[in-house]
Amino acid sequence: MKLRDDRKTEQISKAVLGLVKQKGLAGITMGEIAKEAGMATGTLYIYFKNKEELINHLFFDCRKEALENYFLNYDLSKPFKSGFHTVWMNILNFRIQNFEEVVFMDQCYHSPFINECTMKLTKEMKKPLFKLIERGKEEGVFKDMDTMALLTFMIGSIHEGVKNAHYNQKPLTKTDITSMFKMCWDGMKK
Repeated sequence: MKLRDDRKTEQISKAVLGLVKQKGLAGITMGEIAKEAGMATGTLYIYFKNKEELINHLFFDCRKEALENYFLNYDLSKPFKSGFHTVWMNILNFRIQNFEEVVFMDQCYHSPFINECTMKLTKEMKKPLFKLIERGKEEGVFKDMDTMALLTFMIGSIHEGVKNAHYNQKPLTKTDITSMFKMCWDGMKK
């Protein structure tokens, strides 16, 4: 049995992300993925037994990478607004710099490919985001409403801003970003 090569796994991931952006998640086959990754289809099956396993593996890796990036330089000892701004900016920057991954993850949420185990694990990874919103509520900064609703508002506003900038080929300026943060903050605060 051949040993797995991390470079090949990376090639496979890159191929899937590019194909999903072009054709959508449901429209790609293992053969197309292998071709795009520059390998034989049989080699791809050494790494993943089927498309569902491949998609779940990549989705988990993308979610993990995203959530790890969201809390870079977050300091719990700083005032809440400063910490929230750090996380907000990290989310925005990750989504701008990793747009193919974002498109892929978004399609995964709306597909039958993601299994219950993967969804459970990714839900577990989101806990720091829930804690951030809960902290804002506990400190009396955010509206006293459902945490998921506040988190959805926060992520949704970032997500749509990045998509709009990307698809209209109009990069977000510093002024745009400042305005987006202010609207998000004003929409969530008491």
